[in-house]
Amino acid sequence: MILLESKPSGFARFQTFSFEFEFYHFMTLPVMPITEFDIITRYFSQAFPKRADVTLGIGDDAALCTIPAEMQLAVAIDTLVEGVHFPTTTRPEDIGYKALAVNLSDMAAMGATPAWMTLALTCPQADEIWLKSFSQGLLELAQAAQVSLIGGDTTHGPLTVTIQIAGYVPPRRALQRRGTQPGDGIYVTGTLGDAGLGLASVQKQVTLPRPAQQFVESRLNRPTPRLPEGQALRGIASSAIDISDGLAADLGHILDASGVGASLQLERLPLSRALREHLSIEAARNLALSAGDDYELCFTVPPSREAALQKALTADSYTHIGIIEKTPGLRCRDAEGRIFTPKQKGYQHFNEK
Repeated sequence: MILLESKPSGFARFQTFSFEFEFYHFMTLPVMPITEFDIITRYFSQAFPKRADVTLGIGDDAALCTIPAEMQLAVAIDTLVEGVHFPTTTRPEDIGYKALAVNLSDMAAMGATPAWMTLALTCPQADEIWLKSFSQGLLELAQAAQVSLIGGDTTHGPLTVTIQIAGYVPPRRALQRRGTQPGDGIYVTGTLGDAGLGLASVQKQVTLPRPAQQFVESRLNRPTPRLPEGQALRGIASSAIDISDGLAADLGHILDASGVGASLQLERLPLSRALREHLSIEAARNLALSAGDDYELCFTVPPSREAALQKALTADSYTHIGIIEKTPGLRCRDAEGRIFTPKQKGYQHFNEK
């Protein structure tokens, strides 16, 4: 990921319903051609899924939701900033889709069922064409996941999208980062490194044939939240995390939380045809380990539950890539046992090096 330009913002405010709109503007900016009520009605209200467990949604100072009996509430939040989390050329419908997808991925990593979301949207201007496309991308995934939009906030400023997602999970069944033990197998869903190659393609750092370009850029802009897999892993996985900053970095969070180490077999890393055919093996492995933005699941399973894992997930949906060890640290080994060190350590905010 890279940090690009941002734009300034300034100040004035109005409010309506539980969807609170704040537009900070200077007198020289054009007058918004539609009212705040029109924005709510046209783009963020009527078309989104309605749920019986939403007692009061958009239309008041706060939403009221009913958590299913004997369930725990699961809550997560993610912010996407233009030039940091997505290139400035990204289509608005893809921004809307991805903003929800990354939050749903957090639900998947916990084994939770998503239900409700709030949206905080900061825009440089009230562009109806942009808003329509953005809301359509957001709506597409919201309908697929049956997530209800129950409120939010909109401001004027550099393009930033924040979604808070809430769902539920049975007590003591949530997947967590801590809990794995030496001897547990390490697994990942899907393929790794595709989004990293997609970003390189968007930034014109590589030139790919059209089919490969479309595939990797789709993986960057429209990741697949692994909700069914996460829910199926409840009671099976000893730990889990979604891969947002790169496999090495995110697996490292599991290792730190559990006080263990790990060994990965590089030849087992699941690589797509696009990576295998258009990159050197070293470059492909570097992307798989450190590029991030794939939003696949990394999880661990004790040997005693491997049979349950095979029944819970289809064989082609996950890959066994390594083992948890007692000695702290992450060791990536090739087929000859040589240690491979990724060139990057995964994305970190506020790291200027």
